[in-house]
Amino acid sequence: MGVTQHGRTHRLDLADPTVREWTCTVLHADAEQGIVLDRSAFYPGGGGQPPDHGVLLWQGVQTRIVGTRKGDDPYLIPAEGDPLPPVGTAVVGAVEDERRTRLMRTHSGLHVLCGVVFRDFGALVTGNSMEPGEARMDFNLPEVPPDFKSRIEELVNAEVAADRSVATRVLPRTEALALPDIIRTQSNLIPPDEQEVRIVDIVGLDVQADGGTHVASTAQIGKVQVVKVESKGRANRRVRVRLVD
Repeated sequence: MGVTQHGRTHRLDLADPTVREWTCTVLHADAEQGIVLDRSAFYPGGGGQPPDHGVLLWQGVQTRIVGTRKGDDPYLIPAEGDPLPPVGTAVVGAVEDERRTRLMRTHSGLHVLCGVVFRDFGALVTGNSMEPGEARMDFNLPEVPPDFKSRIEELVNAEVAADRSVATRVLPRTEALALPDIIRTQSNLIPPDEQEVRIVDIVGLDVQADGGTHVASTAQIGKVQVVKVESKGRANRRVRVRLVD
């Protein structure tokens, strides 16, 4: 999970999530399979976070990237009808900044929500999904107090305002799994053959295994609104949130 080499591609997005433009070389190009680069800052999707969008610029030509397919390599999906850069071509990659930044804020906001609900209610995550600026997270939470919605919104925004540092590091599997409460999901989603685990630490609140991109501090998330709390079964509660700009 989340090491900085993915097949033939060096993952700039995990080494430095602020990278938005870089130079690279095309290793593979196919209209159906996609495009593989030697260096890429495109997040390929995973853990509930959607893939990035952006462009490749080469020899006066633009190829729009509308998604990514994960495999042995991260395959960038070109827009239908756009030209493919030939293998060996030097290109400039550029990630769509507004979408990525909003996804980073949203993803970090979900980690704050997860940390608050685990700390104060002891609930584990059963599922999640996100789009830029809005998301939902499901919790194994049989009992819900009457003021749960307003309480978690207040608690989440207090942690956002606390400007906690968000740090990432990669640890050997055994060392990572020895950390207390490192798995915040009801089932362990780390593949059994994964020997390195990327850790995202909202210092003083939440430490968990995660392969996504995040802001550098909780203050960068901005205000979070809890839109709705829904029952999704006898013990499952869905919390819907959005960023308020």
